[in-house]
Amino acid sequence: MTWNASLDLHYARADSYTIVKYEHSGPLRILRSLYPEGPQSCHNILIHPPSGLVGGDRLDIHIDMVNASHALITTPGATRFYKSESKWATQDVQVVLQDSSRLEWLPLETLAYDGCMARNICSFDLKDQSELIAWDVTALGMPSAKLPFINGLIEQHFEIKGHWLDKGSIKANDMKLLNSPLGLNARKCLATLVFASAKALGDEQRNKILELAREVIQVEGPNIQVGATSPGPNVIVVRALSDLVEPSMKLLRSIWLEWRSQLWGLSPVMPRIWAL
Repeated sequence: MTWNASLDLHYARADSYTIVKYEHSGPLRILRSLYPEGPQSCHNILIHPPSGLVGGDRLDIHIDMVNASHALITTPGATRFYKSESKWATQDVQVVLQDSSRLEWLPLETLAYDGCMARNICSFDLKDQSELIAWDVTALGMPSAKLPFINGLIEQHFEIKGHWLDKGSIKANDMKLLNSPLGLNARKCLATLVFASAKALGDEQRNKILELAREVIQVEGPNIQVGATSPGPNVIVVRALSDLVEPSMKLLRSIWLEWRSQLWGLSPVMPRIWAL
């Protein structure tokens, strides 16, 4: 038996408030909208009660934002891809930002369990001076629980349409990729953080965003393989490899807080759900 679900989120400004309207099918919801920073920024927690995906399951999430709306979306726990006998389990997130909207896409980590057949897709289409801060953190197996990733595969697709694409397949038996210094270097957690703009960033602004990230990396990243670069005028990318999720997640959170504070003039407010 497969278990499919979909969620459509529509964000817009109404007076000074960012409000969200949504439609859903299956076990996929958002909790009540929160406004810890004031009415202009809507915080939502995306929940999937089954808490994981097995072969044949599919989650489709569509988000569109207009009218200079601003949203922060996170999850209460990890996205888990469990062992599959033969079928793919898929999560497909498609986002369109328009009219100078801003999105902070900050789900907790994705866990690829031993034996999974996972597709993890996340695509962002930025228009009309919209901006995005988003991350993806993926862990292979559960080494702390002595459950290594020795079978299966996960396909990753993380895209800023027209500007940047990170796409690949991580197979549990691909020792060259998993262990080579040119690959994952035997690290079990890979993390990506992006700042993206529909409008091309000037050299001065790109250098400022990179400098903010590198200042945090110097303080918090000595035990992580990490680098920050700008592959094009619309995107800044931070990539990290670590043995466990926690060091990479801590680093990405610190950079994200610095970016939202210095670039968007927002307070360093983290979602309340992370403290539970």
